[in-house]
Order: sequence, then C-alpha cells, then structure tokens
Amino acid sequence: MFLLAWQEHGQKLIDDLNMKRTIQPGYRALFYGPSGTGKTITASLIGKKTGMPVYRVDISQMVSKYIGETEKNLEKIFNAAEEHNWILFFDEADALFGKRTSIGTSNDKHANQETAYLLQRIETCTNIVILATNLKKNLDEAFTRRFQSIIYFPVPDKKERKRLWEGVFTEDVVLDDEINLEEVAQKYDIAGGSIVNVARFSTLMALSGDTAFISKDSLMEGIKREHAKLGRTI
Repeated sequence: MFLLAWQEHGQKLIDDLNMKRTIQPGYRALFYGPSGTGKTITASLIGKKTGMPVYRVDISQMVSKYIGETEKNLEKIFNAAEEHNWILFFDEADALFGKRTSIGTSNDKHANQETAYLLQRIETCTNIVILATNLKKNLDEAFTRRFQSIIYFPVPDKKERKRLWEGVFTEDVVLDDEINLEEVAQKYDIAGGSIVNVARFSTLMALSGDTAFISKDSLMEGIKREHAKLGRTI
C-alpha cells in the first residue's frame, strides 16, 4: 500500500530529496464504500503495521452549535495528534467534510467556515489522516482532490462472503446441519460487518437457550434483521 511506503520513506522524500517546496507534509487517505466493508478495521491494521496509535475522532463530540467551538475542538485533536504521532481516523467523515452550500443563513455561513477550516487544517497536518465515508459523493470536491489515496471498499463477492461466514463462528459453537454456509454466501449479498452481526445475534439466541447450538431459524432471523437495516426483504 502506498500509504505504508509514505510512512517509511516520506520524511526522506521531503528532507533528503529536498521536495518540501512542492510536497505537503503528512498523508491523506479516503476510504469509501458501503457500511460494514472493513474501513475501520483496515485503519486499525494500518496502525498495527506502522506501530502508531489510531485515534478515532468521535464526530458527535466535535461538532458544536456555537460558532467557532467546532474548530477549537478539532484544533485540539490535530495538535495532540501531531504531538503524539497518532493516525487520525475520521469515521462517517461526510458529517464534517460535507459539500459547502450557498449562503442563505448565518448557519450556512458557519458550516462553510468549518469546512474551509478543515480543508486547510487537514492539508497542513503532518500526520497520516484517514477519512471514511459510506457516501463519497457527499464530500466536498476540494477535499477529494487533496487525498493521496482514495480506496473503494466493495461489498464482498460470493467467494469472499463464504470465507467470512466460515471464519465468523468459533469451534465452540455447533451449526445446525441444515445450515449450508456456501449456499448462504451465494444467496445473501451482505457485507462483513453484517455477517458479524448475524453471528452475534444467532449466538446470543443460542446462549439464551442455554446451548451453543446455532439453529437455522436463528441464523435466518439474523440475516432478515440485517436486510431490514438496508431496506431489503428476503
């Protein structure tokens, strides 16, 4: 991954090759794709690979209705990240990095000021900054032009789903003989996060009955619940 190459050689590129006049410090990556496709866990694995802590920014705690407070909250995060060499991970980033709007009210002006501040601050940050979103089209184009990497996380195909289903249950549970994981993988195109949710639901149902036996009914109920979240029926 290009991001890992930057982490290993980026400083040499800027200092030893004297590229600092043309190349901004830091690295900006955008992960986009449907919910549950592995964006968050990939950020965690990058942190593990590089040996750097990943700080997940809780957007709900950052945004304030008071003018200027959101920028102050974020500035504290950026400063701490640069001091401690964190990887910054903004999940559901379109909530903060959304498209700027035409100014009709003072709220519009304030929102555009926040976006402009973020655009400037993320570009000058010397850290690895990862933004994740389910809706790439909702991001301001001024942000997307500044990413070094834009990576799409698709819903897994049938073969990948089969591997996920086979790995999600531990050896301590017993699957109903009527459960055919290959058939389930082929029939239901849900992401890895949803597969984990189904496993959690069906296992809890089993434990509620004081057993480790996963019935086909509980598995199907879990799948129905995940489809309902997506506005689907089966």
